[in-house]
Amino acid sequence: MNIDYRLQQLLGRATCRLGKGARLMRTAKIRNIRGNSDCITIGANSIVRGELLTFAHGGRIEVGSWCYIGENSRIWSALRIRLGDRALVAHNVNIFDNLTHPLDAGQRHRQIKQIFTKGHPAELDLDERAVEIGEDAWIGAGAFVMRGVTIGSGAIVAAGSVVTRDVPDHAVVAGNPATLVKTIEADRDQAKRS
Repeated sequence: MNIDYRLQQLLGRATCRLGKGARLMRTAKIRNIRGNSDCITIGANSIVRGELLTFAHGGRIEVGSWCYIGENSRIWSALRIRLGDRALVAHNVNIFDNLTHPLDAGQRHRQIKQIFTKGHPAELDLDERAVEIGEDAWIGAGAFVMRGVTIGSGAIVAAGSVVTRDVPDHAVVAGNPATLVKTIEADRDQAKRS
């Protein structure tokens, strides 16, 4: 019997799939509203201290191996968010692949009313756009990564940045909206990390 099945039995709800050596720390929150443990996968040796959430109408979160997700960070998916191997997400980071609520006020009220009375709606359009975070990327504390963004391999997002556009491989971005600060030389030591 693997650990995620035991957790699901204890909690009576879907959780996630944990790779070998992966850990959910005391502060971790798995909110798999979608109800399918296969929709949140955490790779080998990764550590999660933050919140991973899939919406009822969709969502998939894929965390690679040797990743870190810091305390009070939120990764909310209604489509697909993928973190490549060795990606680091500091504390208080928000990563969303959707708007979280409809733009139209009437639709927004209907969504909230349903959440309050019946639970998250199984059908909803939140203008979802997948998010990709490359291998060895580092997302600094307090950053926001918005829907549809790809952050390249080895890229760094400075603390407090709001990322609304793609970030190239080995780039450093900062600000609101995040803009290119500099590029860094590709790590020639990749073989040692394996």
